[in-house]
Amino acid sequence: MKNNDYVKYKLSNGDTLNFVSKQSLFSPRNIDKGTLAMLQNITVSSEDKVLDLGCGYGFVGIYLVKEFGVNNITMCDIDENAVLYSKQNIEINDVDIKNIIVSDGFSNIKDNDFTLILSNPPYHTDFKIAKGFIENGHKSLVIGGKMVMVVKRLLWYKNKLAAVFGGVKVIAETDGYYILIAEKRSQKRPPKKEKKIKQKHLKRLEKSKKRKRKNR
Repeated sequence: MKNNDYVKYKLSNGDTLNFVSKQSLFSPRNIDKGTLAMLQNITVSSEDKVLDLGCGYGFVGIYLVKEFGVNNITMCDIDENAVLYSKQNIEINDVDIKNIIVSDGFSNIKDNDFTLILSNPPYHTDFKIAKGFIENGHKSLVIGGKMVMVVKRLLWYKNKLAAVFGGVKVIAETDGYYILIAEKRSQKRPPKKEKKIKQKHLKRLEKSKKRKRKNR
């Protein structure tokens, strides 16, 4: 591929990850500080079933395999080029990730039993994309599953995650990036039904109104 950029990252065990990227992809020449802050502040088990939502050129998924031994990862991105570069980087770093999907958010994500969803959503757009990520993320997690997001616009994300998940925590802040985590406690409660007014009660109300009019 022409006009490539190249990124290296050293793991805690001294091994080096190597990535090929391009200018049109997110953070093509270095690993984004917010992404690193997220990965350094989460607890991950090798048994987790992880969704890397908006995978870019594949750093997060590959890091999880190499650093934590995660063996059940789905990576997705709306950008076909991102998915192509992710596949190439999976080969370069010799990791086994088979589920790499072109998907507009959750449009092509069929599983709903993830234990962990990681996302660094676009910063320079309206909240429509983030809204879909959060609402569909909740539906795609098991009870007790967690969604972790890297954000810059703290207030909106805190409010939205709290509204959908019932709670949210800020677990880290660095260079203007906030790392938020929300746990799925239960299915969303259905809205309360309006109480039906019985016909007898309506008749009593109507009689009361008539009496008041007569007494005026």
